[in-house]
Order: sequence, then C-alpha cells, then structure tokens
Amino acid sequence: MAETYRVGDLVADFLQRMDVETVFGIVSVHNIPTLDAIGRRNAIRFVTARSEYGGGHMADAYARVHGGLGVLISSTGPGAANAVPALVEAGFASTPLLHITGQTPTAMLDRDMGPVHDVPGQSAMLASVCKSAYRILSPGQALGILTRAVADALTAPTGPVSVEIPIDVQRAEIPRPAELETLTLPRAAADLPDDASLSALVDTVKAAKRPLLWVGNGAKHATGAVQALVDLGIPVISSWNGRGAVPEDHPLSLAAGAGLPEIQAFLDTVDLLIVAGSRLRGHETQDQSLALPARRVQIDIDGKAQGRTYTTDLFVRGAAGATLSALAGRLAGGLSLDPALAGDVAAARKAAKTAYSAFLDGYAAMPEIVRRVLPRDGVFVRDVTLSHTTWGHKAFEVYGPRDTLYPVGAAIGPGLSMGIGAALGAGGRKTLCISGDGGFAMNLGELWTAADEQADVVFLVMNDHGFGVIKHIQDSLYGGRHHFADPTPPDFKRLADGSGMPYAVVRSMDALEAALSEALAVPGPALVEVDMAAIGPYPRYYTPPPYAKG
Repeated sequence: MAETYRVGDLVADFLQRMDVETVFGIVSVHNIPTLDAIGRRNAIRFVTARSEYGGGHMADAYARVHGGLGVLISSTGPGAANAVPALVEAGFASTPLLHITGQTPTAMLDRDMGPVHDVPGQSAMLASVCKSAYRILSPGQALGILTRAVADALTAPTGPVSVEIPIDVQRAEIPRPAELETLTLPRAAADLPDDASLSALVDTVKAAKRPLLWVGNGAKHATGAVQALVDLGIPVISSWNGRGAVPEDHPLSLAAGAGLPEIQAFLDTVDLLIVAGSRLRGHETQDQSLALPARRVQIDIDGKAQGRTYTTDLFVRGAAGATLSALAGRLAGGLSLDPALAGDVAAARKAAKTAYSAFLDGYAAMPEIVRRVLPRDGVFVRDVTLSHTTWGHKAFEVYGPRDTLYPVGAAIGPGLSMGIGAALGAGGRKTLCISGDGGFAMNLGELWTAADEQADVVFLVMNDHGFGVIKHIQDSLYGGRHHFADPTPPDFKRLADGSGMPYAVVRSMDALEAALSEALAVPGPALVEVDMAAIGPYPRYYTPPPYAKG
C-alpha cells in the first residue's frame, strides 16, 4: 500500500526542489506534519533553535552568507509573534527569507474561539513586517502559494515572506503533484533601464572628472560589474551593508568610510556620485545631514527609491548589477578622469586610517588583530556593540560581499544567533562573532544550539558590564546619567563550561591575538571574553543626530 501523502509532505518536497539545504525553527503542535515530513526524508538539515527569535536570525544570517533562501519554520500565535523581530531585521537587510508558520484549524481561523495558540489577526501582524504574507486555506492552494511566496522573497527588492498553513491543511491527504518534478520559479529577468536612461547615465558619467561609485546592498553582489568600473579608474565607497563588492584593500576603495572627516574632505572634491542599490539610509547619513557631492545619479530597481532620502539629478530604474555592467561596457575607453584622482583616494585612505587609529586609543590594535587572525575568506558577524559601531564599520577590512553582516535595524542582541546561522552557511569558512555582554545575554539559550550543531564560530564578547552603546548616548545627551544601562553580565566561563565549549578571557590587547588564534583553531564553537575594565575605557564615539542637536 502506498504511503499516505499529505500537504506537509508537499512542503518538504517543495523545499528540496528549491534547493533548500538547511531549515531553522522549533517543532510545535501546529507544524509537526511539516517537520515530520522533513525528518522522514532526512534530506534537509533542521536546526532546532531555542526560540523562534533566535531561529529567525539564524535563517537570516545563513541566507546572507550562503546565498539563496533562508527558511524559518515556527509555530503559530506566540511562536509566530516571537519570529517578528527576525522578520523585521530581514526586511531591513533585504534578506530573502521564507517564514512558514502553522495556524489553527480552518474552521476556527480569526473567530476568537480560543483554540491553542490562536491569535486572531495573525495574518495582519505578519503582513506588517514582511514583503508579502500568504495564507493557504485549502490543500489545492499549497503548491501555487508556496511557489509565489519564494518567488516574492527572491525577486528584487528581496525580503521576508510569510506563509500560514493551518494544521488541518498540513494534515490533509493529497496526490503528489506531478509538476513538482519540473517546477521552476517565475523569476523575472534582470531589469535593464530603458535605452534613453542608460544613454543619459553614460553621458553623465563620461562628463565627470572625479566620479565616485557608492555601492549599497542592492549592488554589492554585482562584483564583476563594480570591478569593471573600478578598473576604468572610478573609485568606490560603500554603505555599511554594501561592503565587499571589491576588496577593501584595493587602492581605489574607500570602504564604508563616509562620515570620517578625511573621507568627507575627499567627497567634497567629487563632481559626480553614482549611487547604486543604496537607500542612503538615515542611520548612516546622520538622517540625511551628511554632506554628499552635489551632483548625484541613482540606480535602483525600486522606483519608489527615487528622491526618498537625497535628491538626484538623474534616476535610473533598473537592476543595479545589470545596469552597472551595461554602463561599464559603454564607458570602456571613454573616460577622461582627473590624473590626481587615484592619488587623492590613497591620501584620504591613509589619513583616515591614521586618525581613526588615534581615536581608538587603547583599542587601536583590535581591528588589525581580528583581521590578521581571521582568514581572508572568513566571516565577521557583528552585534550592535561599541566595537561594531566604530571599528567594525570603519577600520576592519572586508574582502567579499558575503564576508560580514550585522543587524541593519540596529537591534541589540541578534548577534549570537546570527553568528550561528552564518557559521552554518559559511561552507567551512571560519566565522567570528563579536557582541557586547548586554546583547549577548539577551539570547543565551542559543549557545546550546551552537553546541548541538557544532557551529564553527568563535564568540568574542566585549564585556563592559552594561549597555555600552546606550551609555555613550547617555553621556552625550543626558548628562552621563546611566539609568537602567548596567545589567549584571553573566559568568561567561560558566556559560562556556555549561555548553561544552572552550573559553578564554583577555585582559590586555597583547593577549588578544593568541586567544583568538587558539579559539579559531578549534573546530566547533568557542567563547573569548574581553575584560574591557582591565583594558580601559572605550573612546566616546556617539555623534547626536540632527534632531538632538542645539
């Protein structure tokens, strides 16, 4: 007798057809039919997180480092709500993430009848934080909705998509769809701009003597196109989430240096800023008060991006990678750049590095030590902490577009989970995850996920006994009153011992390199604590945004 085939089996087979290798989540009453099907097939790795919050951030980081689709499977109601912060972050970062959640039986949906995990209006909650949200109401809808959902997530501008599948639908018996064997996604071809827009872009760039390419997240994977423009002599700078399109040790790279005085002085000499796939977010432009070159062109797949943050002289709607590639092809041999441009870039880079090293004071060696011990193809994950906000953005060199990630939404706490997801998606590359003690303590249960999965990640915890970032804001704006910013940190050695991972504590910069090297040499997770009280106070970095000045 043939084995019963249910919608849960269809979900498992569909994910395999989409080349999904790893799924994150928590088993629960409202997703067992789907997870049972995944388990019986034993073709997809299922990572049991300690919370949907943690599992969602793991799925997000996994997708950013591995490429392709991240997948989270949660329970319904409280479980789906617990996934919301991770979905919000995936939206900030434009991560293609598929969230599959259960639901109460269809007869009870949104009727406030009180079945287990019932949250009337759950669809609206998920839709408010996702690119799109779907509900499968009958077995016959399952394959079509799943296909549309994944296509949505992977189509630029990419983002998180949620699908609700009621428990009775998951358990419903169906014939196995024959089209599964040949299923392909309805993916649009890379959008090229119309010829008039492209010609205007080419003419504008040809007229510039000192152009600069600003690469955002929407363009950072177009490495070939960006490199082709750099090969023509156009220097490049990136947003915080757009790093690595060209290695940041390239002589024409200004990394993510916008805002540094020495880089700003160079920007004052630029006669054309080419913004590709970047929103020029308020968080990194001081709410759009950062001075940028007066003449700007913008390339973006999203027409709504035009003029949203900074005005532009020319907006070109098109996929950033395809547009930059076409631009490079039509510029070959046609540029007349200022002969001093490359030298001025080098001078700005050198001056910025010298000044920033002086600013970091007792922590000046840290970015160089971390860069030295981490292999060139290693992955650097950063939670929101003082080190991330300062040298993580400005002084640590990144060499590839999947080599670094951080909470773009600026939440404190996702780093631990992101480190695990990144390590599992890194394909054998070493992963280092830096957090503060305050953020690390928000999600401690996931240490045991790292141990269970033997995630090859070193957790580097900067312990300043509190919320250091918040204290710097309080110092700058609230008279140094550190109200509610001093939570007691955990005993990190006991945490490491309890989760079975190696541990070291660093009380001087001289000891950091050896401790990190030893931790990175050990397969699986390890924890290194930096006692910041022993090293000294961290330099104050916080610059108040425009609304707080005056």
